[in-house]
Amino acid sequence: MLLCLQPWEVSKKILRRSFKSKDDIYSLLLVEWGQYIDHDVTFTPQSTSTAALWSGVDCLSTCENVHPCFPIETQHHCLPFHRSTPACFIHLGSDIEQVLQRQQMNAITSFMDASLVYGHSSQLTSFLRDLPGLNGKLAVNEQFKDPKGRAYLPFVASLPSTCRQGLQQERVECFSAGDSRVNEGMPLTSLHTLWLREHNRIAEALKSINGHWSPEIIFQETRKIIGALHQIITMRDYVPKIIGPESFEHYIGPYHGYDPTTDPSASNVFATAAFRFGHATIPPILRRLNESFQPHERFPHLRLHDTFFSPWRIVKEGGVEPVLRGIIGTAAPVVSTNMLMAEELTERLIVPNVSQHMDLASLNLQRGRDHGLPGYNDWRVFCGLKRVKTLDHLKEVVGDDMVAEMIQTVYKHLDNMDVWLGGLVERLLPGSRTGALFSCLIGKQMKALRDGDSFWWEADGVFTQQQKVELSKVSLSRIICDNTDIREVPYDSFRFGKYPTNYVPCNHIPSMNVNAWRHERSRDSEQCGSPPKIKNGDFTLSSSSGKLAALYSCYHGFQLKGAAALVCEGNRWSDKPPQCKGNPH
Repeated sequence: MLLCLQPWEVSKKILRRSFKSKDDIYSLLLVEWGQYIDHDVTFTPQSTSTAALWSGVDCLSTCENVHPCFPIETQHHCLPFHRSTPACFIHLGSDIEQVLQRQQMNAITSFMDASLVYGHSSQLTSFLRDLPGLNGKLAVNEQFKDPKGRAYLPFVASLPSTCRQGLQQERVECFSAGDSRVNEGMPLTSLHTLWLREHNRIAEALKSINGHWSPEIIFQETRKIIGALHQIITMRDYVPKIIGPESFEHYIGPYHGYDPTTDPSASNVFATAAFRFGHATIPPILRRLNESFQPHERFPHLRLHDTFFSPWRIVKEGGVEPVLRGIIGTAAPVVSTNMLMAEELTERLIVPNVSQHMDLASLNLQRGRDHGLPGYNDWRVFCGLKRVKTLDHLKEVVGDDMVAEMIQTVYKHLDNMDVWLGGLVERLLPGSRTGALFSCLIGKQMKALRDGDSFWWEADGVFTQQQKVELSKVSLSRIICDNTDIREVPYDSFRFGKYPTNYVPCNHIPSMNVNAWRHERSRDSEQCGSPPKIKNGDFTLSSSSGKLAALYSCYHGFQLKGAAALVCEGNRWSDKPPQCKGNPH
């Protein structure tokens, strides 16, 4: 690959456009869900400034290509860029070539498990839970509620935060969620808010039908349901629209159960290139709509750069409803070869702690090179597609002669083409929002995430048949109805429809009956009574050994002292309850 060809030059000559054509099939929610679910699966940490201590360089102010800095040269200056944190091979079987090869890490679980709601570590999960409430719920914002008294996400622990502020006197800090990117944009923040509320709504319903359940059981059962809903909405309602029905059948196909030989890790090319296809479908304007899905009288549309890291706009400007109506009631832009990225992203991207505006296209290209991704043609071969060797073939694959000629001019040789750019410019497959290469890479990844997950919602023993039936009734439209003041939605909110023709009242949208999770007290439980409660910890119940057992665990920062499991024998518990010792701080 021609590393001397600067990403900024590719961005400027091929990728930048200020106008995006509209999709008359799908809503903008399809775009926003792509970003949201990506944050459940991949997060590549960047090298911190401490990594530069030995070289004495500051990546925010240098144009030197010195580790960990990999700046992007532009016409007049350079854009700062931190290399991704390297992962180290530590197992003895590694040969020297493998050890010396730089690899990147995924800092979160690649499983589709709603980790962006609950966090990827026990410490973060504990911070996000309402442990003092003893109700199995997630913590909510203590300072602000929406106009109808609904919850917002809690603020981050470290104050003051880096989020932007409006003109109001009262500060609105960055929100906290299971993923640190929650404040990047208002639609993303709104989706996070939906799932916080949905967890607490389901937890309350489970508590009402299973009064004997401990807070820990309520929390874990609710978390299991929320994880399943993320899987269902993504795999059933989102992925087929993105890669097309034919690619879905070819690369993913029907579910045949958990396969322990499948590696569910997120691949480098998926995280760094293929699933970033959505960046070319982001419009420059965020529309905010009223109850009739018309432009809001009080809260006007916003340029994209005015929505970055601005949770204050949600708290002070009408809650999540105007934003959610905007992304449901707006047609998604189509990926068009000659109109790839809005200038709001290439000229005005805001990154925390970086004083200058950034260029998302240049960052994506540089990230692919930082990770050493093979070029576009190599991935074509990987997917069983023909290598693009001539300009005529490229014109055929791209479907736009001018763009193909510009690529040939800029890259000199087609083997030099970056995989992210090459995947973006391909002609879309029928009924999809991606070309042949990205449909392949996304399809293969989604199949691996499904088949390699022993807790996938359809896997044996994860849910009862009745519970599966109830889970499969849920849609994102239902989640919106249950957790906002929006009273009319399309059956499938990913599909764009005109208001009011294609909208139905919320009571027409199927919902899940939580009675499928009703759990009668066992005979043993009635004889022994509820297990003893403990401070700074809780229990779950298990009967897998043939006897009822209470399995104790401590909250993050505490150590269990005593018996971790009590068994119901006769009419009493087998031992004294354990204690949780320690200091969480």
